[in-house]
Amino acid sequence: MTGRRLVVALTLAALLTGCGIPTDDTARPVTPPRGPFPTVASTDATVPAGSAAEILCLLRDNRIVPVLRRVERPPTVEEHLRHLLAGPTIAERDDGLTSALAGAVNAAGATVTGAEARVVVDEPGHDVGRSDEVLAFGQIVCTLTSRDDVATVTFLRDGKPLGVPRADGSLTERPLTRTDFAPLIVPR
Repeated sequence: MTGRRLVVALTLAALLTGCGIPTDDTARPVTPPRGPFPTVASTDATVPAGSAAEILCLLRDNRIVPVLRRVERPPTVEEHLRHLLAGPTIAERDDGLTSALAGAVNAAGATVTGAEARVVVDEPGHDVGRSDEVLAFGQIVCTLTSRDDVATVTFLRDGKPLGVPRADGSLTERPLTRTDFAPLIVPR
């Protein structure tokens, strides 16, 4: 029996020490593998999976929730706004996410000058003064300021600054940041 135990002990020692993974004395950086990485349970065929990250700010329980989507390439500011205006995917809706944008804000387009996104807003429809306007404008500001090239967002109508509601209920025509809507933004 002692011979058998010795063989088992030597085999176990060889397996534990010979696993092929070297040890380091200090920590070293690890480079993650190239994408694309799988998205969170998205079976929605309208959202491509890709190696670029896109943050869209949607709603859950009247709170703004940043949501990560994977896309083929970084979107332009115009494409990013269009993706937000399209609303949540089927999987995102199944996860309880919604949008206040439909009918609240008629965003017609966006450009970037310096680090400021300028969003052109058309005349409102019949839903003027909706109680969720602050959430709709917050969704746009939260989404566009998630980009590396945008620090502030200004809303324009007919080429002039548009007064929009902030989280505290005040109206402003000045450039907006995430901070203006911070009380409404929650982590996912």
